[in-house]
Amino acid sequence: MAPPFLLNPAKDMMMPTVTTPDLDQHYEERGPIDGEVIVLLHGWPDDASTWDPIADALAQAGFRVITPTWRGFGASYFLHDAIPRHGNSALLAMDMIALLDALEIERCAVAGHDWGSNVAEALAVGWPNRIERVVMLSTPPRLGGIPTPSFEQAQRYWYHWFMATSRGEQAVRADRKGFAHIHWVNWAPAGWFEEDTFVHVAKSFNNPDWVDVTLHSYRSRWGNAEPDPRSVWLEDRVRVASTIHQPTLFIKGDEDGVTCQQSFEAIPSKFSGPFELVGLPGVGHFPTREAPSKITELLLRFLS
Repeated sequence: MAPPFLLNPAKDMMMPTVTTPDLDQHYEERGPIDGEVIVLLHGWPDDASTWDPIADALAQAGFRVITPTWRGFGASYFLHDAIPRHGNSALLAMDMIALLDALEIERCAVAGHDWGSNVAEALAVGWPNRIERVVMLSTPPRLGGIPTPSFEQAQRYWYHWFMATSRGEQAVRADRKGFAHIHWVNWAPAGWFEEDTFVHVAKSFNNPDWVDVTLHSYRSRWGNAEPDPRSVWLEDRVRVASTIHQPTLFIKGDEDGVTCQQSFEAIPSKFSGPFELVGLPGVGHFPTREAPSKITELLLRFLS
């Protein structure tokens, strides 16, 4: 019987992939092969390069660092047209387990920003014996289910509701880069990024399935689409879980433009193990890009 996934010898050495039943899953790897493993998960609308300076520093400190690219982003491609272009968090977590299995990594720490934050908690809930430590950045946990947001938070989530409509879908399909760009502008203090950086990152959004994966991710979290059937067990487990026990570090920007500060107040109650919440003054929703040196410092301290 064939294995469920295979390590695909790099089509080129700079872009290794793992082939799973759904994907050619792109990832990058740094650091010694025998180092303690940390998986760094990127957010939306972003790509794995958000972790580059942090990943380099962690590798230099002796960690084995894995930075995957989500399905439908960059060089992570679906294998054939019949596979649904789903993107709910539990399914993305299952992609990460397939990657870890293919790399023969049994235990690791995980750090995730934005989408990656919710995938990190899903990994901690679904595979508690494999995930040793958790770092979540910017996006609050979904443990216990997602409540209807306050009016202030709902206003900041305008793009969620926009994508739930047919006209919103048409607009995103017509100008995916413009749609992503407005969030870079709105979610952090003015002037935080160079346009050349966005142009480089936006190449990851050229993947033909980026829009479909994006739409499904946001629609499924509010019940406007069903999660991938294979992942329902994990979606349910996260929804009923009250806490996670792994040591956890949560990092937020004090000037986050998409998550109002009141939304962070309940976060400590979601963690039953060692927990720390760190707010970064003057930083918005993209701390890995806005304050990479500070994030590196916090991760090295936490992981040690």
